[in-house]
Amino acid sequence: MNKYKRIIIKIGTSVLTSGSPKLDRPKMINIVSECAELHKQGVEIIIVSSGAVAVGKERLGFPELPAIMASKQLFAAVGQSRLMQIWEQLFEIYGLQVGQILLTKSDIEGRSRYLHARDTLDALLGQRVIPIINENDAVATEEIKLGDNDNLSAMVTMLADADLLIMLTDQPGLFTSDPRTNADAKLIAEVNSIDEIVDVDISPSKSGLGTGGMITKLKAADYARRAGADVVIAAGGAKNVITRIFREESVGTRFPAILSPLESRKRWILTRSSPGKLLIDRGAEEALIEKGRSLLPAGILTVEGEFKRGETISIFTQSGKELARGVARYGSKDLSLVKGKQSEEISEILGYFYGAVAVHRNDMILLNE
Repeated sequence: MNKYKRIIIKIGTSVLTSGSPKLDRPKMINIVSECAELHKQGVEIIIVSSGAVAVGKERLGFPELPAIMASKQLFAAVGQSRLMQIWEQLFEIYGLQVGQILLTKSDIEGRSRYLHARDTLDALLGQRVIPIINENDAVATEEIKLGDNDNLSAMVTMLADADLLIMLTDQPGLFTSDPRTNADAKLIAEVNSIDEIVDVDISPSKSGLGTGGMITKLKAADYARRAGADVVIAAGGAKNVITRIFREESVGTRFPAILSPLESRKRWILTRSSPGKLLIDRGAEEALIEKGRSLLPAGILTVEGEFKRGETISIFTQSGKELARGVARYGSKDLSLVKGKQSEEISEILGYFYGAVAVHRNDMILLNE
């Protein structure tokens, strides 16, 4: 049984176009076919797709425009809808649905928007929809841009608690030097520490099609593995590359995770401050300890302190013992209104609904574990 349950596949522009100015649809259908097979096995797949600007240029007949941000935003605005339409058509061949998410830096860094983005991802995956994510280039400014889709893919890996990030590029992986200019360059199969490759000669991307290069991929890989995911950089043109990486075959350059996703979440939760606390009843205590359940509003007796949705809070037993810490799905004011109530009543009481639980088990650490 494979260890990967949720994977991110980042696809660069040079892969989608095979180095040409236009989309390579046969290449795209190969990618979709592999994704469909993994999806059939129950794997949750998220795609971070570049290519909107390239598609926009193709759609408009490659006009000569000034090299300014407004031109890029124009191409992105035209190309993004067309790119999604093509992805939708290709996945529909296999009876699969896709959903688009466009992100900017503020969506990742702002806590409230971060949580909304995570909830949207979870909702799509819960319905077996494949999210296709891109940076919102049509409205992004330099101040709110994530920079490139390599960086975005690492952020999405953290956002989605994924356990594998596959970065498909026009190169077979990381080499000791640029293989395009040095015949003696050797592929590096595995990197356990970025310090191991400080002397490696890394050249910028020369395709002119994307915004990233090997340097940005290394930075993204280091970030993602610290968030608990294995990372593999490999050639998008290699046969069955996604499937082979999923099976942990030796393909490209692998960066093993520093922590498991669960350990990473636990470390993050434990280091967060606890501005508030919840006192729970005996039934909720047993559900958390013995059954590994989430904390429901019905099990909450009292809410103390002021905290917002997304902040870490402490969970106490009736005897006054701190049992757990976790990320609150609702703020203190909301939980004060729904404590002791059934989950079905949340929407009626609050007028909105962020889910049936007060603290989800995936966002909770029992202190005696």
